[in-house]
Amino acid sequence: MKADSKGVLGGTHKLSGNYACAEGALAAGCRFLGLYPIIPALEISERFLKRAPEVGATFIQMEDEVSALAAVLGASWTGKRSMTVTSGPGLSLMMEHLGLGVMLETPCVIVDVQRVGPSLGLPDRAAQGDVMQARWGSHGDYEVIALSPSSPQEMFDYTIKAFNLSERYRVPVLVLADEYVAHLEEEVVIPSAEEIEIEPRRYYDGPKDKYLPFKRDEDFVPKMVKIGDGFKFHVTGLTHDDRGYPIMNEECQEYNVHPLLRKIRNFVDQIVEFTETNIDDADVILVSYGASSRAALKAMEQARNAGIKVGSLKLTTVWPFPEKRVAELAKRVKAFVVPEMNFGQIALEVERCTHGDANVLFIPHGEKGIEDTEDLLAALKQAAGMTAVEEKIIEFKK
Repeated sequence: MKADSKGVLGGTHKLSGNYACAEGALAAGCRFLGLYPIIPALEISERFLKRAPEVGATFIQMEDEVSALAAVLGASWTGKRSMTVTSGPGLSLMMEHLGLGVMLETPCVIVDVQRVGPSLGLPDRAAQGDVMQARWGSHGDYEVIALSPSSPQEMFDYTIKAFNLSERYRVPVLVLADEYVAHLEEEVVIPSAEEIEIEPRRYYDGPKDKYLPFKRDEDFVPKMVKIGDGFKFHVTGLTHDDRGYPIMNEECQEYNVHPLLRKIRNFVDQIVEFTETNIDDADVILVSYGASSRAALKAMEQARNAGIKVGSLKLTTVWPFPEKRVAELAKRVKAFVVPEMNFGQIALEVERCTHGDANVLFIPHGEKGIEDTEDLLAALKQAAGMTAVEEKIIEFKK
C-alpha cells in the first residue's frame, strides 16, 4: 500500500540524520514513539514531537528504557506502528523486552544511535560497539533484523525499510545508526506519498471466536488483530500454543520457538541486502557498514587510482549477515579489509564466513577514521601483497 500523505514531507530538504530518521518513521506510518531521552538520539524525539500533532501521532516519555520498549510493544498490539529510539546504555536496558517482542512476534522499530561505550562512555562520540549486542543481547534462541545507515538519506530510507520488514516478518527490527550519521547534515530527497511503498499489517479477517493469535501461515508469520476490537486472546512471554496459552513442555518449545528462527532464516535471501562496487576484478574487498562505509568507499577509489584492485561490499542489513555472499567471494580474493568504529565485531563474522579461504584484516578506527583514509590505504596495500592465508584476524597497526 502507499504511504499516508499526512506523514510525508515530500521534496528535498537539508536534514540531520536524526531528523531524517523521524521523517522516515512518520512517512512509514509510525504513530507512536515511546522513549527515555538519551544523547545522541535526542533530535529524533524533538522532530517527532514537533510533527506529531500534524499527523495525529502519540509521543510518550517513559520513566526508563525498560518501560519505553514495553510501551512500544503494547502500542503495536493496538494497531499503531510504533518505535523507540535510544543509545548504548538504553539499548542494554531494552534487551529483556527485545526478547519479549520477539516471543510475542510484535512488529516495531528500535533505533539505536550508537555512541562510545561501554557503560556511559563518551555520549557525544560516534561508535559501532552495539552490533553484537543487537544480535545476541537478549537470551534464548531468536533472530532479529538490523539495518545500518551511512547517511541522512539512508536514515530516512532505512527507517521506512525497518518498519516494512517488521510488519512483513512480525519481528522487532533495529536501525543501528551512529552519532556521526545522526548529526551529519546533508540533502535528503523525500519522495511523494504515492512513491513510498508500505508493507501492510496482516490482519485476521475470520470469525472472532476462531481467532488464534499465534497460528502461523505457510511462511511462519501469524496474523494479528487489534487489542480492543473484541477478540479474546492471550499473550505471554512463556512458551505458548496457538492461543497464546502457556504450555510447559519440550514439544511446545519446538512448536513455538523454532519458527521464530525459521521465519527469518528461511527467507534470508529476501531479507539480506548489500551493495557491491568494483567486485568483479577485485583482489581485496572492503566490508563496511554505517559511517565506516563513507571512509571505505573513499579509500576504494584512492586505492584503485594507485593501481590496487579493491572492491566494496557495503552492508545494508548487518543482521542477518550476508554469510553466503562472503563465503563465495572468499574463494576468489586475497583478503577482506573490515574498518569498524569498535575493537572488532563484524570482522568476526567475516572471518567466520571465509572458512579459511581468505585473509581478514581488521581496522579499528574512531570518528577521525571516517574522514581520514590513511590507515585504510595502508591496510589495503598490505592485504593486496599477501601470498598466504593466516589462521586469525589480522589487526592492522600503523
